[in-house]
Amino acid sequence: MPQTPPGTTTVLTFSDADAGLSWPADDWAAALEPPTVLIADDDEGVRDLIGTRLRAAGYRTLIASDGRTAMALALGERPQLVLLAVDMPGLDGFAFCYELHSSPQTAHLPVIFISARAEPAEAELARVVGAEDYLVRPLDPADVLRRVQRLLHH
Repeated sequence: MPQTPPGTTTVLTFSDADAGLSWPADDWAAALEPPTVLIADDDEGVRDLIGTRLRAAGYRTLIASDGRTAMALALGERPQLVLLAVDMPGLDGFAFCYELHSSPQTAHLPVIFISARAEPAEAELARVVGAEDYLVRPLDPADVLRRVQRLLHH
């Protein structure tokens, strides 16, 4: 191994350093954070079932039991995806989704509806207000996870 003469300084350079490329520290932190999923459902059992499965798969979850709380979380926390019950107190799922997709800050958020009703007209209305998917109860947690992963490319 070559010896460095005493009194000399070694300078390390990186090929990208002179290219003006930078990646701010907060971007690094965001890249390392797990994707966040907002679960908005007035049924505690559904929230627990989905939340447990998503957390086990490495997702961060936000939980809301009504539409107004869900909207506050969506605006304040900016999740990457929303799992949303159709029937909720305060603000139902259709109104929530319409409001969410009416705002430029949240219009890009994918929404998966959860409902006990399997009527095609209801699923179509969900798509009209901006939902990407529509699940009918009873839910299969593995299917929910697959659909979340598909929409988040995770």
